[in-house]
Amino acid sequence: MPLLSISLCAQLPSTPGTKATIEASPAAIAGSKQDPDAVARGSVLFKEKCGGCHGMTAKGTNKAPDLVRSLLVLDDEKGLLVSPVIRNGRPAKGMPKVALSEPQIGDIVAWLHAQTFSADHRNTYLFLDALTGDAKKGEAYFNGAGGCAKCHSGSGDLKGIGAKYDAHDLQGRWLQPRAGRGGRGAAAKAPITAKVTLVGGKTVEGVLERYDDFTVSLKDASGEYHSFSRNNGIPKVEVKDPAKAHTDLLRKYTDEDIHNVTAYLSSLK
Repeated sequence: MPLLSISLCAQLPSTPGTKATIEASPAAIAGSKQDPDAVARGSVLFKEKCGGCHGMTAKGTNKAPDLVRSLLVLDDEKGLLVSPVIRNGRPAKGMPKVALSEPQIGDIVAWLHAQTFSADHRNTYLFLDALTGDAKKGEAYFNGAGGCAKCHSGSGDLKGIGAKYDAHDLQGRWLQPRAGRGGRGAAAKAPITAKVTLVGGKTVEGVLERYDDFTVSLKDASGEYHSFSRNNGIPKVEVKDPAKAHTDLLRKYTDEDIHNVTAYLSSLK
């Protein structure tokens, strides 16, 4: 699925444990008039089946849109609009069909409605504790399986980072450095660039403005804007994103990995 793929609703990325991460509280669940047990089951199902693309609290990522502010979800009643999308997917937009039973779909719908209610009623926000992990295990993952040490160092570029940010902000910064206004960190501040190879072999390179199945747009080094229509992958587009390593790992992290690494980074005072 292409980076920055086209969607019908605004994408407002968020990440687990950031200040923008809201898990529906009991007050939000009660206000949304959803069955608390269904919401609890839906929370687990959504994170397992949908969170890798839409984010663990459905606030969207660069892979899939924000569902909490989606007009489809906001206008939904009793799952009449949302259930068919979950049931059938949207293959043309890169959303696969997921094997779920009807009761499971209903649980996810209940959880989504609780999330939208929570987002619209700030007094019901429930912030989750980001510091629940094991710093030693986080350090081992950082230097080993996570591959973080290939680009970063606890005694180098990340020295003192635990004193600079609180745990919630820190977790969001390392999970999705491009999330939030302006992005976060050196990799996030480096622009996403693209190289477009036209049919005749001519290439155009520059800072990526838009890229989906139908269009690619960029600004070259002189600031000139270029836009090309695409059909079946033509023209060829090569995208270079300095933060791609973080994005690629989002599907691989377990909750334990996330909290352990956050605990380790928070210990770097």
